[in-house]
Amino acid sequence: MRTILILAVFATVMVGQAAHAAQQCHQVRFGIVDWTDVRATTAVASELLQALGYEVAISDQSVVETYDAMANGDIDVFLGNWMPSMAPVADPLINDQKIERLRANLKGAKYTLAVPQYVYDAGVRRFSDIARFPDKFEQSVYGLENGNDGNQLILDMINANAFGLGRFDLIETSERIMLAQVNGKIRDQKWIVFLAWAPHPMNEQFDIAYLEGGDDYFGPDKGGSTVYTNTRAGFADDCENVATFLNNLEFSLAMEGQVMDMILNQFVPQDRAARHWMNQNPEAVEAWLKDVTHRDGSEVDAGAIAESMKLTPNN
Repeated sequence: MRTILILAVFATVMVGQAAHAAQQCHQVRFGIVDWTDVRATTAVASELLQALGYEVAISDQSVVETYDAMANGDIDVFLGNWMPSMAPVADPLINDQKIERLRANLKGAKYTLAVPQYVYDAGVRRFSDIARFPDKFEQSVYGLENGNDGNQLILDMINANAFGLGRFDLIETSERIMLAQVNGKIRDQKWIVFLAWAPHPMNEQFDIAYLEGGDDYFGPDKGGSTVYTNTRAGFADDCENVATFLNNLEFSLAMEGQVMDMILNQFVPQDRAARHWMNQNPEAVEAWLKDVTHRDGSEVDAGAIAESMKLTPNN
């Protein structure tokens, strides 16, 4: 009788765990921050997962809030782990096994301070040159939203008086407002130093130059960066099929630039921009869906899914 009871309890536990895992795989919860590149890549992943039968939820927060939520199990996936700038936020949680770094989804990126080309030509070519012109820069460095990892690096420089920036202020704002400031300053031929990155349409829209000498903060090669996919701990075990998809998911500088250009300059909603790009690039969809099944276990026709992404007046 005791053996039967033990087996019954074990079976109940296993059924409960299986049901929990199935529930976890029913919905995929993405974290995003207020950057167009992360919105673009998350839109691509979301549209494909929905085509595979998954529900998708998206939570828009700051970098720190996103990582806290992922560590607490409230977010499953974040596609915007820019390294090395996010190392102070991401690495401790990875080392504590609260989140996992699956793979690099973008190589060849960059993230550091930049100035308009005419400012660079006037002598501001390195981080150490900024403080030579406090009045022209209005003793300000333009960053992104509150809690941004790049902002924190700028604050670290200011607090340490690195490069003589101790009297400078950080202007925290959104990507769109910061770029509007860049546009206005360039139009009026005024000076500005700001966080810049690639891929991003700003590199084609504006004539800008990235500064050297910030290796200790933004990394070598003028902020050369790799972007990784992160998940909450245990997600790959809970949802193996989605994990296979995420491990296939690799983007290119050109692809992200094209989708971001649609979003920022053509004012296309991010989901429609992602769908249009995938419809026009079925070979990418096929690569991303290799060895991936529908949520119900059935086989996937990647070509049919790419075709289904074609925009109509109703989608």
